[in-house]
Amino acid sequence: MAIQGPIPISFEQVFPHGCYIVGEVEQVKDFDASSNGRTVYAKDKTTGETVWQVAVMDADPTVKAGQKTVSVKILSPVQPVPPAPLPNLPFTPVEFDAMTVTAYVAQNTGRLAWSIRARAMRAPRTATAPARQATAGKEVAA
Repeated sequence: MAIQGPIPISFEQVFPHGCYIVGEVEQVKDFDASSNGRTVYAKDKTTGETVWQVAVMDADPTVKAGQKTVSVKILSPVQPVPPAPLPNLPFTPVEFDAMTVTAYVAQNTGRLAWSIRARAMRAPRTATAPARQATAGKEVAA
């Protein structure tokens, strides 16, 4: 089979409506290696980089309430810094770069689940100049 390991995917494919940070960026603990009060933090098996995670809320209005919050793992040698909060918003919008997904079977449900990873997080991009120019002068129905 040609698919081996994590599957590259775009941010727009994972979160077509965007997403918002709803938790702190934390280092992922390696529960198998930790013992007797000694905490060991997870390293990526391929790159050796530290694994961080942040909880995000999917902005897709069709997603069920119990499935709206997911964890995104970020591979980085240093703690990733979330984008600055925006005024008048209760949550901070965020986008991720160099995303991958890995399918697995969830032990508690026996169902297919996805592990989401990224290489970086940043503030959402604004519309590009050509896209803004293409819509300039067009009327929008109210």
